[in-house]
Amino acid sequence: MFESLSGKLSGVFDRLRSRGVLNETDVMEALREIRLALLDADVALPVVRDFIAKVRERAIGQEVIGSVSPGQQVVKIVNDVMVDALGGAGVVPINLNAAAPVPILMVGLQGSGKTTTSGKIALRLLQRQKKKVLLASLDTQRPAAQLQLQQLAERAGVSSLPIIAGQTPLQIAARAMDTGRREVFDVVILDTAGRLAIDATLMDEVKAIRDATQPAETLLVVDAMTGQDAVVTAQAFHEALGITGIVMTRMDGDARGGAALSMRAVTGAPIKLTGSGEKLDALEDFHPERVAGRILGMGDVVGLVERAAETIDEAEAEKLARKMAKGLFDLDDYASQLRQIGKMGSLSSILGMLPGGAKLQQQVGNANLDTKMLKRQAAIISSMTKAERKNPDLLKASRKKRVAAGSGTTVQELNKLLKQFDDMTTMMKRMNKMGQKGLMRQGLSALMPQGRRPF
Repeated sequence: MFESLSGKLSGVFDRLRSRGVLNETDVMEALREIRLALLDADVALPVVRDFIAKVRERAIGQEVIGSVSPGQQVVKIVNDVMVDALGGAGVVPINLNAAAPVPILMVGLQGSGKTTTSGKIALRLLQRQKKKVLLASLDTQRPAAQLQLQQLAERAGVSSLPIIAGQTPLQIAARAMDTGRREVFDVVILDTAGRLAIDATLMDEVKAIRDATQPAETLLVVDAMTGQDAVVTAQAFHEALGITGIVMTRMDGDARGGAALSMRAVTGAPIKLTGSGEKLDALEDFHPERVAGRILGMGDVVGLVERAAETIDEAEAEKLARKMAKGLFDLDDYASQLRQIGKMGSLSSILGMLPGGAKLQQQVGNANLDTKMLKRQAAIISSMTKAERKNPDLLKASRKKRVAAGSGTTVQELNKLLKQFDDMTTMMKRMNKMGQKGLMRQGLSALMPQGRRPF
């Protein structure tokens, strides 16, 4: 979601790095561009002012201007200030340091993803910490809200509070905590009602629930796509309730990203988790230093490795690697590889986690690299016969038309897939021929097909 901001900041930093010597005017010009980029990304004005002031204080001086690589020094200062703005180094976990059942109060506006996030947190606590979790919907305003949470609980494999019609949110909360104590639950997640806008009735209702249950966590769920509105919402909830943490949803969207940079400053509460997508396992810890790295074009290689470790089938990956080494890679294996990549999320999000990811995304932006493309390629391969998948040379004109029709694609898309597969097999043959020493000596460019270059 930080593509636009990352692209603009990368341009500023490239210009700084290209200059051997910096003077105060150069730094001030760079700060002006950074300020405009932050404002354009929907970062709150007071936060931008504070951010620029902190960078200016450290960047204007002999330490930077007189250093061997002043451009790189400025980038480091911006990175450090951004990490602080996002909450400082390290993850802030959900606080479960209370007597069981530990109440977690979920608050936020309607449509922020609060109910889905409640289900995601329940699954996370069950899988990662082996907690016995009870989900309780206190939403008596939205039709079928309680039924929605019940269905999410079933999908997550946790318990939900039985629905009793006619009870008030306060009565449901009391019953949830009583059930939690009697049935020895570790955690009770209380999903409160949202509204389309902040109003006194909503706040009074949530305050009463908070006072009755004394939650260990009051988590505000905000939609990152709402930009400055998310900041206003966070400020209002924090002033009324004293929120202890923030969960930002729809982090995979194309929003400008300024809300994330503003949250800590306007509330003092840390962003603890981020959500992307509707899948129940699409919830991640918020790492300020990693997010800063992605914004500044430094990537998040650690996060990419962790995501790969969580989603890729190790045994299948090793099997593919052995076949590649022997030159026995076919379209069935290619389809398997597409599935593995698809599990890791959209290709644009994967590129964003690589150093220089913003530039990579711009360079391949017209290639439509997304999960839909992967699914279309998998459909094309599925429409082939077993013999065709083993030997793509069998695919002549009439067969190509049949496969394209069967997969709901075009012959052009099929040809593109076959070209990519051919490039990959050519690369693997060259890799085997060169060996490890040759690869180290000549680099990645030696593997690329003629007339092509790596990103």
